[in-house]
Amino acid sequence: MLKSTKTLLAIALVATFSQAPAFAQSAEQEASTSVASSNRFTSAASQLATSVGTTVVGGTEALIDNAMQLIGVRYRWGGNTPQSGLDCSGFVRYVFNDTFGFLLPRKSAQMSKVGLEIGKDELRPGDLVFFNTMRHAFSHVGIYVGDNKFIHAPSRGKSIRVDDMTKVYWEKRYNGARRMEGFDKMTDEQRLQLLNDYQERLDKTGRL
Repeated sequence: MLKSTKTLLAIALVATFSQAPAFAQSAEQEASTSVASSNRFTSAASQLATSVGTTVVGGTEALIDNAMQLIGVRYRWGGNTPQSGLDCSGFVRYVFNDTFGFLLPRKSAQMSKVGLEIGKDELRPGDLVFFNTMRHAFSHVGIYVGDNKFIHAPSRGKSIRVDDMTKVYWEKRYNGARRMEGFDKMTDEQRLQLLNDYQERLDKTGRL
């Protein structure tokens, strides 16, 4: 598969300022009144964007291997590391960051808005698959590994494992899938929301 230098944040930034001039002007105006915050965000975003040389398309094998290494790690709501435990979105986010060096949004519902939407018959290893397990759409996420299987952090009291999507439970709750490429397909509204999410996280924690 071909390598690409697109990343979630890089494309969000480039596409926003190249395709949405009105937003770019607004950002410049805001920068004049909040220089410190803007500079911190730009610097952190630039460092993150330039540090990534490959995407999921060129590194699926490494992605799946890293995910498989975490089988057996306990589930923990809000967990962000294998040491502390991982919830479903924390697991996906950790694997992508560990493999490619960039951060996906923290929540599964936010992840469902990035990348390229694909059909179930188009699934390939490395794609994100989403399910309704908490009575609202996209409340659960995992990584597709092929042969109708996906790896995920299920729920409290359980650990990261591989499950079969054709089982009735998952079949009934399937919400769709996203491929973490094609970020240029995002709408201006989606790009703006992502930038706002990252800015809010930076303001609160001092890091992306």
